[in-house]
Amino acid sequence: MVDAKTGERNSRYLWRCRGCKQQYTVRIGTVYEESRIELRHWCYTFWRAATSKKGVSALEIKRHCQISYKSALFLMTRIRFAMAPDGSEPQLTGTVECDETYVGGKPRHPGTGKRGRGTSKTPVFAAVQRQGDIRRRVVADVTGATLKQAIREEVAGSARIMTDELHAYKGIGSEFAGGHETVSHSAKEYARGDVHTNTVESSHALLKRSIIGIYHNVSSEYLHRYIWQADFLWNARKLNDGERTVLAIKSAEGKRMMYRQAAA
Repeated sequence: MVDAKTGERNSRYLWRCRGCKQQYTVRIGTVYEESRIELRHWCYTFWRAATSKKGVSALEIKRHCQISYKSALFLMTRIRFAMAPDGSEPQLTGTVECDETYVGGKPRHPGTGKRGRGTSKTPVFAAVQRQGDIRRRVVADVTGATLKQAIREEVAGSARIMTDELHAYKGIGSEFAGGHETVSHSAKEYARGDVHTNTVESSHALLKRSIIGIYHNVSSEYLHRYIWQADFLWNARKLNDGERTVLAIKSAEGKRMMYRQAAA
């Protein structure tokens, strides 16, 4: 913006809206509003977060940008928030694979049960549309009421549901036009024609490898943020790195994150 008095560019890089006459900068209304960190660090971190299949750690951003760990964590927290779904995403359609998994450390009491029972692991539900998007969320438990409600919220009624033999999914098929088919992993059945859950299970593998290989440990309190990033990368997998980075930066618009939100 040109200064009206001197005719030179505004030293604070302010712009003025022709409509409301208010001054603003490129940071206004984004996750980096009022941030003191230079925009070049924001751009680099957006690029790394959007182009690394298994994510990037705050420690790596700290080393590459030569900033403090606190600043690097500040960047990554807000970029993951920018990648979060905004609630306007359409429900999944077609053939949708649903599955649950457990994310976290080793079982505290090994041998007390399967499917995460007797452990400190965090349950995560995922629904994946074949050749389409993924929807993941941290859930309180893997009971029928919890998992069925998650499916209802994420999957359109016209869809065809695929799951494993977990009893919690029993009866969900009556709510969907395409029905519900299962594979029995306990009987070593992993595919029967086009009936399988291999796609959703591969998504679980990517999420766990990112935590094991990049982050090493993620608390249940903040796991949902890492899931936001993992889902963003999955859903934008058909874009090239440049397009995915631009999409991530555009997603930052209208998502101001306050300090109290970052701590929650």
